[in-house]
Amino acid sequence: MDALALSLARLAAGAPLGLRGLVRTLPVQPPSFVLARALDRWFLPRLDEATRTALSGRVVELEVQDLGLRARLLLGARGFEVASSAPALTIRGGAQALWRLVRGHDDADRLFFERALVMEGDTEFGLLLKNTLDARGPLGGPWIPR
Repeated sequence: MDALALSLARLAAGAPLGLRGLVRTLPVQPPSFVLARALDRWFLPRLDEATRTALSGRVVELEVQDLGLRARLLLGARGFEVASSAPALTIRGGAQALWRLVRGHDDADRLFFERALVMEGDTEFGLLLKNTLDARGPLGGPWIPR
């Protein structure tokens, strides 16, 4: 386990239930905005036009359960945007499982099979998203340690 994954696990384990409950009541826009900018930088350039079109216009909600964080996004004409409408697909999991997926340490199929990640909603869209993530490989950048 890398240092950041271990730190996330410790943070999540040490967060009192009351704090997680409070975080869950906060607006979804700030974490959504931050995630949208990160995806615009590190993921969007890796998508070809056909894939962008296929993923466009549907809302995805990502819920980091152990931290109480949620982000709701859609892929629009100019990149990832904060979404306010109901999600077509929701992905839930712990911080450590999501981090391991982003870094390519664990296969998405394994994480879903082990129920470390749960997907609800438009399963066809979810499969398209999962296959796109698998084909593009792990995300990287100066803020993501190898």
